[in-house]
Amino acid sequence: MGDLLGVAVLGAGHMGADHIRRLDQAVSGARVVAVADPETERAEEAVAGIEGVVVHREALAVLDAPGVEAVLIASPGPAHEEALLAAFARGLPVLCEKPMVPDPAGALRVVEAEARLGRRLAQIGFMRRYDAEYRRLKSLLDAGALGRPLMLHCTHRNVSSPPYFTSDRLVDSSVSHEIDAARWLLGQELTAVTVIRPAPSSAAPEGLWDPQFVVFETEQGALVDVEVFVNCGFGYQVRCEAVGETGSARIGEEHGVAVTAAGGSRLEVPQDYLVRFADAYDREVQAWVDATRRGEVTGPSVWDGYAASAVAEAGVRSLHGAGRVTVDLAERPALYAEPGS
Repeated sequence: MGDLLGVAVLGAGHMGADHIRRLDQAVSGARVVAVADPETERAEEAVAGIEGVVVHREALAVLDAPGVEAVLIASPGPAHEEALLAAFARGLPVLCEKPMVPDPAGALRVVEAEARLGRRLAQIGFMRRYDAEYRRLKSLLDAGALGRPLMLHCTHRNVSSPPYFTSDRLVDSSVSHEIDAARWLLGQELTAVTVIRPAPSSAAPEGLWDPQFVVFETEQGALVDVEVFVNCGFGYQVRCEAVGETGSARIGEEHGVAVTAAGGSRLEVPQDYLVRFADAYDREVQAWVDATRRGEVTGPSVWDGYAASAVAEAGVRSLHGAGRVTVDLAERPALYAEPGS
């Protein structure tokens, strides 16, 4: 491996373009050598000013481009399975954005493929594990500072949803972050899910069930509730309160800039997840680059990606009238650690 890790980025949309910028400007030890996107003009725009980058329309073509030593997958979720399996076949380390694979069957195929290799190659992009506040909350829970955890209360709000967003996406895309965060914070699998639909907001597009209220049960009897509201109109807010037998801790309260002017004051609310979690994304990608250069794989595993997809699929069934839905996970391969690792 050279002085700089050569990374191919699959996808140059909102997330992919930000990762290209991050690898070029914010992360040490790596460089972008290839980018794939069906819209090649978008890819060319994302790599403008970066020398020596190969741009291709086909995702798998860039995996064989000169200098590619690792892959960052930021393409749409349905394309992830093929890209992950192709990277595994080439022995390439991967950082794959969530959802790893949207459907549990496909996600399980990825788990089985990596398990057959006998070693981990992929890290999944649940970046909240790298956020300073989430890490502090995890430390408090692991140290027993709050006593036995009883509940997590979570809030996930977006200014507005993109045109392609469906009611299912509130669960399998937005709430997938809370699914992984809950598993990681508590060190427990989620065993059942119930989705409740309040009356839709007047700001929600026609036919979109927004907001939703999601309740998860864990294997040790804790409860996790999530308010997901993707057309709140005023800002991007992610909050989490852990309640234990002897105490509670809350994160995500204020992340804007306090502005005092014209005889008053106001707090600016972040409008985008790339603003709220900018530092977490930087830490995540830097940790991936550092581990890859050492020949290691750390962070969320493909098992974590599979578990999130399985829980989300149960949540979507609940959303469509199935009530309380239990989560049935496959047997965990020995390659993967417990959910709190």
